[in-house]
Parts: sequence; C-alpha cells; structure tokens
Amino acid sequence: MKNAMKQLPSNPNTFSALSEILIRHFPEQFDQNICQQLFSESNLATPMGKLTFAINMSDFFAETLQKQPHFFYEILQEPINLEKCGQFSERLQDLLAQTEDEASLYKVLRQFRNREMAKLSYCQSLNLGTVEDIFIRLSQLAEALIINTRDWLYNKLCQEVGTPTDQHGNPQPLLILGMGKLGGFELNFSSDIDLIFTYPENGETVGTRRSIDNAKFFTRLGQRLINALDEFTPDGFVYRTDMRLRPFGENGALALSFNGMETYYQEQGRDWERYAMIKGRILGADPNCPYQRYLRQLLRPFVYRRYIDFSVIQSLRDMKGKIEREVRRRGLVDNIKLGAGGIREIEFIVQVFQLIRGGREIALQQHSLLQLLPLLAELKLISPTESQNLMQAYLFLRRVENVLQAINDQQTQQLPENALDRCRLVQACANFTQWNTRQQATNVHYPIEDWASFYHVLQSHQQKVRSVFKHLIGDENDNETNDENEWQDFLDTDFNSTEFEHLLTENGVSPQDFEEIISKLVLFKQEASRKPMGVRGQDVLGQLLPKLLPQIFAYENHRTLLPRILTILEKILTRTTYLELLLENPAALAQLLQLCAQSQLIAEQVALHPILLDELLDPQALRNPPPHDQYHVELQQYLLRLPQDDEEQFIDGLRQFKNASLLRIAAADILGALPVMKVSDHLTFLAEAVLEAVVNLAWQQLTLRYGKPAHLTDMEKGFLVVGYGKLGGIELGYKSDLDLVFLYDNRQQSQTEGGRRHIESSQFYLKLAQKIVSIFSMNTSAGILYDIDMRLRPSGEAGLLVNSFKAFEDYQRHDAWTWETQSLVRSRAVYGSEDLRQQFETIRQQILATPRELHKLKQDVCAMRQKMYAHLANTDEALFNIKTDIGGITDIEFIAQYLVLANAPNNPSLSMWSDNVRIFEIMAENAVISVKDAEQLKHCYTRLRNEIHHLNLLGKSSVVSHTQFRNERAFVQQIWQQLLQ
Repeated sequence: MKNAMKQLPSNPNTFSALSEILIRHFPEQFDQNICQQLFSESNLATPMGKLTFAINMSDFFAETLQKQPHFFYEILQEPINLEKCGQFSERLQDLLAQTEDEASLYKVLRQFRNREMAKLSYCQSLNLGTVEDIFIRLSQLAEALIINTRDWLYNKLCQEVGTPTDQHGNPQPLLILGMGKLGGFELNFSSDIDLIFTYPENGETVGTRRSIDNAKFFTRLGQRLINALDEFTPDGFVYRTDMRLRPFGENGALALSFNGMETYYQEQGRDWERYAMIKGRILGADPNCPYQRYLRQLLRPFVYRRYIDFSVIQSLRDMKGKIEREVRRRGLVDNIKLGAGGIREIEFIVQVFQLIRGGREIALQQHSLLQLLPLLAELKLISPTESQNLMQAYLFLRRVENVLQAINDQQTQQLPENALDRCRLVQACANFTQWNTRQQATNVHYPIEDWASFYHVLQSHQQKVRSVFKHLIGDENDNETNDENEWQDFLDTDFNSTEFEHLLTENGVSPQDFEEIISKLVLFKQEASRKPMGVRGQDVLGQLLPKLLPQIFAYENHRTLLPRILTILEKILTRTTYLELLLENPAALAQLLQLCAQSQLIAEQVALHPILLDELLDPQALRNPPPHDQYHVELQQYLLRLPQDDEEQFIDGLRQFKNASLLRIAAADILGALPVMKVSDHLTFLAEAVLEAVVNLAWQQLTLRYGKPAHLTDMEKGFLVVGYGKLGGIELGYKSDLDLVFLYDNRQQSQTEGGRRHIESSQFYLKLAQKIVSIFSMNTSAGILYDIDMRLRPSGEAGLLVNSFKAFEDYQRHDAWTWETQSLVRSRAVYGSEDLRQQFETIRQQILATPRELHKLKQDVCAMRQKMYAHLANTDEALFNIKTDIGGITDIEFIAQYLVLANAPNNPSLSMWSDNVRIFEIMAENAVISVKDAEQLKHCYTRLRNEIHHLNLLGKSSVVSHTQFRNERAFVQQIWQQLLQ
C-alpha cells in the first residue's frame, strides 16, 4: 500500500488551503512549519499519512474539511475508524433538539450529512471496512436523516395546524417507504433516494383553531420534507429525492392513505411496480408499531404471490429487453451500473427469482442482495459458481461505483477519462476487503497495477455477469427481434439528449430539428403522464408509439406532421378504444398519417372530433365519397338513427355528419380521387343538405309553438333560402362561410294557426330566420355547423333578417348598389319549393338583364375593385395573395360579373349561370369573348382555386411567393385591361 500511495499524485493547492485553515482557526496548535511537516507525511502507519491519502483519494473529503475546520481538527485529534461511523440517529437527534427554525434545520442537516459522508469516504479510502460495511452505513445515515427530519417537521407542522387523527382521535403518523438501494441497505455515496409517503387513515387535525384534513396535512409535510432534503443551499443538499415510484407516479397524490394504497396496488399495480416494491422497506422500523405491521401485510400480497408466479415471466422478459435496448441505445460501454454486465443486471437476476418464487420461498422475502445470492444457490436456482461469480462481481463493481461517487459527491457510474481519477480507482481496487459466501471477511487480491490491468479485471467480472444474465431468462423469441425498435421504452424511460439525438439520427431527422422535435416529444410524454389512462390505456399507448413514431419520421414533412399526430393522441389518451383502433388497424393508422401529412385541416378536425377516426376504417369510402346529390339522403338516414325529441343530440348529429363528410371529401381530394371542381361540388351540396335539415328542424320547432301561417297548404312553407358567393356559385372551399338571404312568400298576409300562440306570418318568418341562424351558430361538443354571413340581404346589416319577395325585388330594382347587383350574379336558390325557386330566378334574371350605361358600370366595378384592393390586398411585393391581389381570384370573379351585367341586357340567357366557369363558357358560346380567352380564364381560375384548396388543407393562408402564377396573373390583368379600362 505504501508503494500504491506513492503512485497517487497529490494536489499542492489543496494542502496549502488546508494549512491556512489550521493556522487561521487553531493558531496555538499549528504554524507553517508544523503544517508543512504534517502534510509531508507519506507513511500510512501515521495518522497524518492516512489523512493525506484520504484527501488525495477524494476531492469531496478535502472540500468538507475546508468548509468545516473544527471537523478537520477533530480528525487530527482522534483518527476515524468504522466503529465511530454509526449511531447517526442519536447524534442527529441531539443536534435537532437545539434547532428552532427551518433555516437552521437545513444547515444542520447538510453539515451533518457532509461530515458523516466524509468519514465514510475516509474509511473507504483507507480500506477500514468492507464494501458491504460502507453501503450499509451510507443507508443508515440516509435513513437517520430522513426519519429525524420527518419527525422534526411533523412536530413543527402539528404546532401550526394541529395533529392529524383518525375517527377515534388516534394520532396518525407519516410512514415512509425507502425504495431501491435505500430499501436494500445498499445506498451509494451519491445516490438519489426513492421514497413513497403513506399514512393510515383519513381524518382531520386537532389541537388548533383551524383544522385541515389529513391528506392536506401529509401532503404539506411531504413537500416540506422533500424541500429539506433536496433543496440546494450554500451548504449543498442532503439527498436528491425522487417520488415517481408512488402510486400514479408524478400525477398521484404525494401522500396516500392505506386504503388508497391498497386500492391502487390491487386494481392498477403493474409488474414493474411489483419488481420495484421488492426493495420497498419501511424506514424507521419499529416492531411495536401496529401501523407498520399493517402496511407490510398490505403490500406483501401485491409483491409476493402465494404460488410460483410464472405469469410474470413475460413482463420480466420485457424488462430484460428494456435493459438490453438501453445498453444499445446509450452506448453504455464503460458504465458500471447500466452497461452490459453491470450492477443493474445482477440486481435484475436476483429480483427475478424473488418475484417468481418469493411467494413460496419465504427466505427470499428480504432486501439484501448479498444475503440472497447464497440462498439462490442453496435453492438450486443458480449454481454455486454462478452465485460466487455474481457476488464477487457485485462487490467489485460496487467498490468502483462508491469510489467514483466519493471523488466529488456526484452521481456517476461512468468510468473516468482523466488520469488522476483513473489512478484513484486503480489504488482503491488493488487491495480491498470483500465478503465471501459464508459472510466471513476475506481479503481478495486482484492483479491490478495500472489502468489496463484494472480494466481487464473489470471486463472479466462483467462478462461473467453478462453470461448469467443472457441465459437466465430465456425467450423463445430472442432471435426474432426484427419488430423491436428503440422507441419501445419512450414512455417509461427518461431519455437524455444524447439518446434522443441517437434515435432521431437513426430515423433520418436533421440535427437542426433535434431541439424542436425533442421538445414536442417531451411535452407529449409529460401530458400523457398526467392523464388518468389506466393500465390498459398505458399498455396500448406503449405498443402504439413504437409503431407510430418511425412512420412519422419517414415523412419528409415530419416537423409539421409530428405535432399534428401528437395533438390527436393527446385528445384520445383517455379513450383507449381509439388508441386500440389505431394499434389494431395498421391501414387506418397509415391513412391517418397520409391525410394529416397533407392537411392540417384534417388533423385539426380529427383532434377536435376523434369520432372521425371511425371513418379511417374503410379506406374505400374515403376514396369514394357519395354522389354529391345524395348528401341529403345520407343525412336523413343518419338523423333517423338519433332520438327525434332530443334537440341537442340532433344538432350535434348534424355537426358530426358534416365533419365526417368533410373528412371523406378532403381525403378523396388528397388521394387524387376528386378534381378541384368536384371537390367544390361536394362541399356545396353537403352544405345544402345540412341547410335543408336545419330549416326543417327550425320549422318543426316554430310550428310546434306557433303553428304555421294559415294561407299555406300542408306541404308548403312559403320560405326560400338564397345562397350567394361561393355557395351560390357552387364553389365552396373547406373553410368557406355561407352567405345567405332569407325570403318568404307574401302574396297573402295571415296569422299562424295550430300552435299554442298565434302571431303574424311576417313575425313567424322572422323568428324562423333567427332560429336557423341560432342552430347554425350553436357551439356544441362537435363545434359549429357553418359561419353564417347575412350582410348581402337588402340594406345589409341594417336590413331585416328576412324579406318578402316583393321587398327584395323592389330593393334590387331601385336601391341596390352596383356591387350588390354584382353579388346577385353569384346567387341561386339553395332551399325552397320549386315554384319559389322559379320566382326568385325570374327576379334575378330580370334584374341582371336591366339595361345599364356601360361606362358607368365599368367605373363602378373598377371603383369597388380598387376599394377592396386597398382594404384586403397584400402589400408585400415579394408575396402574392391568390384571392385578393391583382391578377388573382377576385379579379376573375369581377370579370365574370362584369360580363354578365354588361351583356345580359342584350341576351338574357347570359344570366343563367351563377358559377364562374359556366359563365365563361356561355360567354364564349355567344361570342362575347373568344373561346381561347374563355378556356384560359377557366384554366387560371381552377389553378388558383386548386392552390387555395390545398393551402386550406395545410392550414396555410392564401399568400404565396410573387414568383408563382406569373403567367396566370399576367393573363388576368390583360383581360381586365381589355374589358374594363
């Protein structure tokens, strides 16, 4: 050991700092010469030589001495030995008895923890105890800090809000389960601590003026305890505290009653939680505490089945696969815990047998791995050689782990790359005390002289562990791993940035997109963890994501597709049936991805209305929407399945039908089954079918209350709906609103009859119009039907909501502006009896055929176009607004309207059509414009409309680069100048 110590470099700066501390704080005992002599000692037989060696082995030890000079002096006065590293609880209680506030508590805890950890670092460095001695005392130290902090805070909180009691007035304690290495008395130097808080019964606090319920008390106590341990102060921290193993994880109550615990583990506890609970141990064990006895009895049946539990084998295989995938994913070559043949694999081997056989073999129901390994050999579950190999490997690896973490009080299991820390490991592992299988101390001498020999010994241990690990839990499908991918562990594993980047690189994602995509994935994962999905939902989602994510990243536009799909998943997280639909129907999943990749509109609709996912089950139906004249038939059949007396459900059904039909139309559009003109036809006749159902519903409700106008026959309504704009022109888009005008037959004035109350017929039609608008605008769980625009009615927003035919005709003949007559070009009756439709069409054609002064018409049309351009057009010269800019769709619509108004007086048949395409066709047929110009106008119009359709599907505006559609824009401007300037 002398030679080994001489090989270990010393840090002169550390010794200089320690010398200054001794001289400053203890001037009578130390001066420069004494300090120089002290730190020149190199003989491990002397106290100062041992201290020097411990300082060289651990920066944390040196820093603790610097921060606590009196502790440094105590060590010089009386050297440390393992026997003095104990009785933590008694000594800490004495300190806390003098602590009055939480600020002082934080300081006392941290300084105590650092001193005791430093002592154990000293013992480890000087090989004053076995590996097991060290981690047992580390665990005892942690337990003492946790329990004494809990008790101090409990008393303080009782003074503030009273003592928690049950219904019989018995005080209720907070019980703490230590999980993982803490539960197994196997804590590392810089371990996190995994805790679960529980209390016996619900109730209220007593003893103060304001009481609170027990759940709130213990939640508040738990929060204070976590802060006291976890918060980083100038004195450091006590322990990083992890509460994610509690029932429901991060979304669960911080402290749960016994009943809550029992219910959770009986109904929702999963195999990995059984696996974790094997190490669960009640901290501050008191054999006389009935609550502790009850809690153990409560948890034991969950962890240990009364029979040999082969049902858990597949879950264990899944865990084994997860371990192996993590090793590959993270490239854990030099990680002594998580890497192949590391500590975790040894723990897994032992806990597998506990889980499978612990119900029958009571001896296996304990926490200490070192005590369990010989038992496994005795029970012939593993061979004596395997037991011995695993034990020797475990002790060696734990020695390495503790030395690594004691260097700088950091939680690391990665072998160092710097020369100093490598030298420290070589010295620590060249000669240390282990336990043999009979629990007797023995010195094991490894042939370690340098880093290469250390690494050789390490690999030898890892290979032995790996050999047992790979063969112990055999899987008949081990060779069939083609379906595995690294996304399998996404939900229940905290990927670090390196792992994420590796996965994304494997999936073809560009590095510049890493940050954005990782952020979205992490947010989704957090959202999923907060949802009460239940075990089945979590299992389905866990199977779906590994299939889904690689498919998403296969799309070129995965940056936009990913958030669309994740949003849909967020909406259905608690609706397991929909998750199963996507999991069990690969074709439906592929269809969803294809549609959402090309359409934000579809993605938004499916997210808002997950019922639309049902439509994906029949790909043929998506490619073949019904004939556009059959929508009203389909809607009637759909509505017949709904309760006719439930207005809200009926209205909701209208919205669901509209949304499902919209999805089918958009899908057919994206899949190339419908050209742009047919898309508009389908969208228009869908709107008309919905409009018919709304008017009939409103009529039914109004007549039930008021009856109907007396002059009407049984089959008559005397009511007409006129569609303007895109609805009138059979040119609706995906996001178009409906421009409507309501007319009623006023040939006779009468009152209503047959209802509970009679009103004038004009008032009846006004109420009917109001009811129709109300139904359209009502926002239900399925959204609204359509936005309704009534501003094109006579006198606009100042006019009546519904007009008689005579009033409408008078307004159009005498008061309408030119732009209102232009609008009339793109109007047609969309609901009403045939005679009323014909009556409207007669009025329309007469108005459009009225003679006009051509120069004035041109001026009015150009003035309105210029006004619209000033208010609506794009002002950035680098961009082009397809709809409103010069050469765009509005110009084409104005050209069509001008052609009708200018030429219909001489040829009334030119006013027949309301859609732009057929207007250009009839103009060419009547030699108003050339066939060539008509075809080119139609081409420009359909190209621009098609682009707007697809921009709508993508959720984008109608603004594109100015370099697009140059030829179309130039031609439209040329025709405009020929006709209007």
